[in-house]
Amino acid sequence: MNLVIFGPPGAGKGTQAKRLVTERGYIQLSTGDMLRAARKSGSELGQKVAGIMDRGELVSDEIVIALIKEQLDLNKGAPGFIFDGFPRTLAQAEALDALLGSQSSQVDHVIRLNVDDKALLDRIALRFEEQKRDDDNPTAFAVRLNAYNKQTAPLLPYYQGKGLLKEINGMDDIDAVAGAVSRILDLD
Repeated sequence: MNLVIFGPPGAGKGTQAKRLVTERGYIQLSTGDMLRAARKSGSELGQKVAGIMDRGELVSDEIVIALIKEQLDLNKGAPGFIFDGFPRTLAQAEALDALLGSQSSQVDHVIRLNVDDKALLDRIALRFEEQKRDDDNPTAFAVRLNAYNKQTAPLLPYYQGKGLLKEINGMDDIDAVAGAVSRILDLD
């Protein structure tokens, strides 16, 4: 089972993915976590990623796809993968389809967490205070949300056309959202 959790920054994708890891044994592939780890490493790639993230821009498809491929290869035989924060562009979606197809697999569900932009800003401000994540400052968030709306939202018709898109009210409490996700996955 391969699942894409879809929604703007701060929508709760990571929270729901972590629950699915615990409850179903899936492997969470969070590009945000992978990029933060690369940034923290201090490597040449990490320094490049840091500059991009600090400006609130999206990291190139080539970098993100390479990170995803590496994780798929390292976790062969996993019961499923949760793609959190990936794909963000049509090119990434097509690359993911090709990558999974080469491994005789596919995306099974795309779950979109619908949330309000103002509520997202409140979530990000709280997360910035609690977790001290540099990429969650309000200025960077505004750039990330704008990038999401311009580059990622157009993926909706792509996944809708494949019959994979399911939508959930991401403004519900965490348990209600988790229940809605489970109902979708239990249909298979």
